[in-house]
Amino acid sequence: MTVFGGTVSAFVAELDSAIDAHLAWTRRVLRCAVLRTFPGDDVMALDAHCRCRFGQWFTQHRETFEEVDADVASRVFDEHLEMHDAVRALCSDLMAARRGSACDLDLFEARQSALVADLAYLKTEVLARSARFDPLTDLPLRYGLEEEFTRYRALARRNAHELVVMMADVDRFKRVNDAHGHAAGDRALRHVASILRAHARADEPVFRYGGEEFLVLFNAVDAAAAGHAADRLLQALRDAPLELSDGTTLQLRISAGLAIVGPEESMATAVERADAAMYAAKHAGRDRWLWGAG
Repeated sequence: MTVFGGTVSAFVAELDSAIDAHLAWTRRVLRCAVLRTFPGDDVMALDAHCRCRFGQWFTQHRETFEEVDADVASRVFDEHLEMHDAVRALCSDLMAARRGSACDLDLFEARQSALVADLAYLKTEVLARSARFDPLTDLPLRYGLEEEFTRYRALARRNAHELVVMMADVDRFKRVNDAHGHAAGDRALRHVASILRAHARADEPVFRYGGEEFLVLFNAVDAAAAGHAADRLLQALRDAPLELSDGTTLQLRISAGLAIVGPEESMATAVERADAAMYAAKHAGRDRWLWGAG
């Protein structure tokens, strides 16, 4: 899973670094209290919450924080702003040789504690999400599939639709690695993932199931509609060759198997039937899909 244009580990390192910078900021506030030294514009300016390192980093990536949890991201902004306002008031009093307000001190301590707690929550959420997403393709992994399967089955029942599992495997993928190297193989997997995701509809979640295998759930009005959906994805890949850095063009294809999920059928059984149909499609010539038995 990529976060803020980088890896999860880079995000965690940057978050920890920004928090450490705020701890150093707090030490300057303490020096102001003890020695009456000017704490800096990132404490005293009216827009100090935008000048400190954490504030700059959070503002730059706020939209992505909101994707993780919009309510908590909004709270973090408010807590950080109010913490700065309280500290500015305290330092202003101290610099003017006045006794600081207990209310300002209480507000600072409360907002700082809340900020630390909310940032810890966001960090935990990002790390939890990273375990559910494939870092290569940025697709959800199979570990979250059971929950999605249950949710889409319920949706299909409410709409009197069919829930259909599609298992797909990249054809002759080993040849890509052997002929062009594993870096090209990684690019090929990212390409297939991006095409499937771009041409899947909102009610057609795509997962990286493992290796060069992908799984798609269709919430279709009937079997014919599910077949049309599979045709759409296979055709999208045919229409989008991958050009490598050396100018080589790869015509990537997938073979797929479809299985209509029975009323009381388990996910494991439905996937097994779709998987068997996928291998049958490969034996039948590849670059096609077949229905699973059952």
